[in-house]
Amino acid sequence: MSEPALGPSPALPEIAPHYDLGVEEPRLSQGSSQLEFARTCEVIARYFPGPPADVLDIGGGPGVYACWLARQGYRVQLVDAMPLHVEQARRASARQPDYPLAATAVGDARRLDDADQSADAVLLMGPLYHLTERSDRLAAWREARRVLRPGGIVLAAAISRFASTLDGLRMAAFDDPAFATIAERDLRDGQHRNPTDDPRYFTTAYFHHPDELASEAGEAGLRHELTLGVEGPGWFLQNFDDWWSDVGRRDRLLKVARAVESEPSLLGLSAHLLTLARK
Repeated sequence: MSEPALGPSPALPEIAPHYDLGVEEPRLSQGSSQLEFARTCEVIARYFPGPPADVLDIGGGPGVYACWLARQGYRVQLVDAMPLHVEQARRASARQPDYPLAATAVGDARRLDDADQSADAVLLMGPLYHLTERSDRLAAWREARRVLRPGGIVLAAAISRFASTLDGLRMAAFDDPAFATIAERDLRDGQHRNPTDDPRYFTTAYFHHPDELASEAGEAGLRHELTLGVEGPGWFLQNFDDWWSDVGRRDRLLKVARAVESEPSLLGLSAHLLTLARK
């Protein structure tokens, strides 16, 4: 069966130019994002039902996690707001013909086309930080709940309220007054805005305080079970690539991240957070 034609993007118009640069497809294979990918896969493997469960990857981007899950034996459908990402996911699926994605489509996390109770697990990996209004984030949570079967789980990703401040120190970005202004607003209200042309400063987003995720999931009718820090402090390393290329050091980075993943006082040190909630 052929894939449906790609329609227009439902993403905020200021977000599309950032992702149209193609920055997302290689991201998880570069720098400290490799730690993010490895740790997220660990958490998925720890909590997801076993294959061949039905997984809906909402905001799945170019399909890095979706294709990884398909290789584990899951039936995976991917939805993303960016037509470029969906096309990239289709190409990635074609490169693993023995483990293809079940379906890919452009869609809106707040208004999914999927049927009620059609998934055993949902990944919500991008929408929570690109839906800047709480009402829109709750709509995405509620749609995730709607498509889940009873007992199913949502694993949702968020960017930490403190990510810009910490990353700015790591990159020496505070030498740029424009970045300092961005980071100050992030700390004040979580509303991340980038008025520059520098893609390193990301795009329009909402950065969560770790305490907010449980209340959002609960208000959407889900039972919050845990919120974890993804990277721990390892992503601060200036010589990260040297550490990651050394198997022993890589194992130590992962061990540290696991050791502090659920410590409430350290959650905000991770650039990314993962929240598990159940229907």
